[in-house]
Amino acid sequence: MRIISGGIQHETNTFAEGTTTLADFIRDSHCGDQLAGHETVIERYQGTGTIHGGYLAAAQEVGFTLVPVLNTRAYPSGMVEKATFDQLRELLVSRIQAHLPADGILLDLHGAMVTEQFEDAEAELVRAVRESVPDDLPIVVTLDLHANISPPLAERATVIIGYDTYPHVDMLERGIEAAQLIARIVRGEVTPRQAYRQLPLLTMPPMQCTLREPMQTFIEQLHALEAEPGMLTATIAMGFPFADIHDMGVTVLATSDGDQEQAEQAADRLAQGLWEIRRELQPQLTTIEEAMQIADRAEGLVIFADGSDNPGGGAPCDGTVALQALVDADFQGAVVGCLYDPGTVEQAFGAGEGSSFDATLGGKTDDRHGSPVHAQVDVVRLSDGDFRFLGAMAQGLQDTLGNTALLRIGGVDVLATSLRRQLIDRAMLHTVGVDLSATRLLVLKSAVHFRADIGPAAAVILDGDTPGIHRPDFSCFDYHNVRRPVFPLDEVTDVQS
Repeated sequence: MRIISGGIQHETNTFAEGTTTLADFIRDSHCGDQLAGHETVIERYQGTGTIHGGYLAAAQEVGFTLVPVLNTRAYPSGMVEKATFDQLRELLVSRIQAHLPADGILLDLHGAMVTEQFEDAEAELVRAVRESVPDDLPIVVTLDLHANISPPLAERATVIIGYDTYPHVDMLERGIEAAQLIARIVRGEVTPRQAYRQLPLLTMPPMQCTLREPMQTFIEQLHALEAEPGMLTATIAMGFPFADIHDMGVTVLATSDGDQEQAEQAADRLAQGLWEIRRELQPQLTTIEEAMQIADRAEGLVIFADGSDNPGGGAPCDGTVALQALVDADFQGAVVGCLYDPGTVEQAFGAGEGSSFDATLGGKTDDRHGSPVHAQVDVVRLSDGDFRFLGAMAQGLQDTLGNTALLRIGGVDVLATSLRRQLIDRAMLHTVGVDLSATRLLVLKSAVHFRADIGPAAAVILDGDTPGIHRPDFSCFDYHNVRRPVFPLDEVTDVQS
């Protein structure tokens, strides 16, 4: 058995400044100056907690040949340029065609990529692949939990398998599941029948978290449904709300073995269950001033999730509202990170460890996340920023923050980086020796992913109330393209609306 795999991943924030280019994909894929093909993909992803890591593990376990032809990603950011997408799509298709014949296709996609031409870029990718291979070739697609799944995407894929967790700690398992399932399809052991539902429902990241209620219990119900006789898999996609497109929002998929009616009924049950908890999926936010008061009373670490400036959802990662408030209050024992500011990092490297200089920190990308902080900073530690993920999310994968500086302003330490990176793993803190046991208040540029590896160290976790293009508050966004009516933008009473 011979299975071809490919991947192009991007989560597009249509409210972000600028566009995403081919150079972004090349840089963020960490595969040198080329877009990774067969041997490079195997070398980078073998043994890692990723989707392609799962494909590779299952290929060894099941006993088929996996041929990875492309796997590239760009960090979440603005709309993907048309020319960039055209080149990536053509490269994916041409590499797949060059390795035919094959028994099936595995596609490692995200589900929330928007280009200058396509609102649902993944649907276009699957269309292009589908039309370039034999009609009966199965195409199994893996997607992020934040996918905005359109009807054409669901129609064109043989099966879609989405992450079950947020933080995304099950990427390895979902990659294995997808690869095992395509092997069963090729062998004629199962005949997938997939049902799709699009709900009139939008949700924001904090309460999509599957480590907290109501999602924790709902995922248990999802797994119980998948275990029913005749069911192959089921997926809930909570959507990415910072993409102003028609099909943004919550969808569900259910796939049975040969029984379309069973799949339809399962999809209805999932949709109804999500609809019933819709009001519990709206977050409660805390200001940084309130967070400082809570930290003064708390016994242990307090985490302030500055999700509005989360680079993992396309925000600039150089917002300063929380940092300025901490400095103004002369708060002692705080750490802020990661703050994207390559210019200040370069100054720190020029000054050297143990030195001080007058800095202008953050606030350089736009005027929506706070103004630059002007202060004298002490250079505590310098690093190349290289690390390997320790936590369950992407465990074992090599990454970098770029040149990194730990800077101190009074009682506040700032983890300043040369690359935009969401602070989600202890290894990122270790690059400059940050000690969480000595930290009272950790302000991090993340909405939820930090909960997997850093969250267990906290006594209290707060969803931050700060401005930004990833703010979990629908009232802050002017949507023009989202289908209506949809909850909570409209008062919708029926999941069938």
